Amino acid sequence: MSDGTLTMTKTKTKGEGGMGKRAAAAARSKAKVTLGMVAEAAGVSPSTVSRILNGTAVVADDKRAAVDEAIARLGFVPDPVARGLAGGRTLSVGVVTQAIDSPFYGGALRGIEDELSRAGYSALFVSGHWNAAAEARCIETLLARRVDGIIVLTGRLSDAALAAYAQSLPVVVTGRGLKAPGLYALNFDNYEGGRLATHHLLSLGHRRIAFITGDQRHPDAKERLRGYRAALEAAGLSFDPGLVMPGQYTEDSGRMAVERLLDSREPFTAIFAANDQMAFGAGLALHRRRLRVPDDVSMVGFDDVATALYAIPPLSTVHHPVYELGQLAATAMLQLLAGETPTAALPAPRFIARESSRALLPA
Repeated sequence: MSDGTLTMTKTKTKGEGGMGKRAAAAARSKAKVTLGMVAEAAGVSPSTVSRILNGTAVVADDKRAAVDEAIARLGFVPDPVARGLAGGRTLSVGVVTQAIDSPFYGGALRGIEDELSRAGYSALFVSGHWNAAAEARCIETLLARRVDGIIVLTGRLSDAALAAYAQSLPVVVTGRGLKAPGLYALNFDNYEGGRLATHHLLSLGHRRIAFITGDQRHPDAKERLRGYRAALEAAGLSFDPGLVMPGQYTEDSGRMAVERLLDSREPFTAIFAANDQMAFGAGLALHRRRLRVPDDVSMVGFDDVATALYAIPPLSTVHHPVYELGQLAATAMLQLLAGETPTAALPAPRFIARESSRALLPA
């Protein structure tokens, strides 16, 4: 029994040995694909391939495409640990958002992730929930993970706190006009966006335009309100505080704002909500009071989130290129990591007219 068992074991091992040799040969074959081979196949230098993988190369699109094609064709798999050790980096970037489930920030996170992954970096996402203390804890957590840089999407941390963090590692922040060493800010022209939205309603003949504000602790909310007031002034209309209702950038706050507005008995023919989410909530409040959009009340939003096109009726809104915002934030971070001065800038806002707004009908 004993000998038989040993014999069977030896026979099995021998059979498996052939398979093991083939697997080992295949593994060795894969392992033989080196960075130098990728460089030769792409017609570039090994240092160029290395810099492309590390996200520190500024090269022509055709060269980058050639490297990507060579990597895919040869089956080259870079070693992120070795690359990180060689460059003194973890090849990770921390991202402080405000709400992972936000339809607005979700687009930005996808843009960041896509752009960083192309450069061989990973993104670590944390949520600050519009709380400065929570955002600070998020950043401390990311620093403990030894991220190479931090992207902050808007938030409530003070400019001084962000500038202080930028003294120890690169920081990119959105929604601010801040300037500091080691920090790059990407800001959207919220004033012009607010002006465009209000002007659109004015051009349709509306004069009693209600406005649902965002949280006035946010610079972008203040700028959208300022744009609203500027458009009214340019049209020769007085600002009426009774038409302005506070919101918190959430659907429910938009619903409650319109309920308060209707209960106030202030006459209005149109609503400008400072973001699309509040516009969706406002639409629900109007529906429950048996008011139709746009037959009874015209509606416009801000941001042009993905669901704005599929609202009923489709929402007129200011296009805020949120996916591009994420891409540009990631690009700016990669440039900072490469020791370069970022040049990323968001495009100007543009208004998209859909079925939720229409010309005011004669009384």
